[in-house]
Amino acid sequence: MKLTAFTDYSLRVLMYLATDPAQRTTIARIAAAYGISENHLVKVVHFLGQQGWLKNVRGKGGGLELGLPPERIVLGQVVRATEGEAVVAECFGEGGDCCIAPSCRLRGVLREAVTAFEAVLDRYTLADLVSNRQQLAQVLFFEQPPARRAKAAA
Repeated sequence: MKLTAFTDYSLRVLMYLATDPAQRTTIARIAAAYGISENHLVKVVHFLGQQGWLKNVRGKGGGLELGLPPERIVLGQVVRATEGEAVVAECFGEGGDCCIAPSCRLRGVLREAVTAFEAVLDRYTLADLVSNRQQLAQVLFFEQPPARRAKAAA
């Protein structure tokens, strides 16, 4: 199963924020850290905010921050929300037109595989992805002044 860019970017935004949850950031900083378009992140950030995983604080000193502690953001929930229902083969979608559908067992096998995939994701939280905060901070916060980078790495 291949995840969409939307899901990939959603997970990256959450990881960025969880690497240093005490600090607010901007879409521009996240885009620069990952080398991706700010325009792509606008829709992602909006969606994550609607789901309650992100907060957008307006005004001076504002920016993006996590809406929940990293320990409460379950990866399986994020992936299901961003991907929608898994359609791994034609027979999973609306109006599938496969001539062997009445006697095919592939659909059951694929459904089992998707269920196993989702079960693994449900065992992990955002906190698990950023348990190596110091290493992530060294890579993600490259653009910040030396004093800020030293604090993030500590």
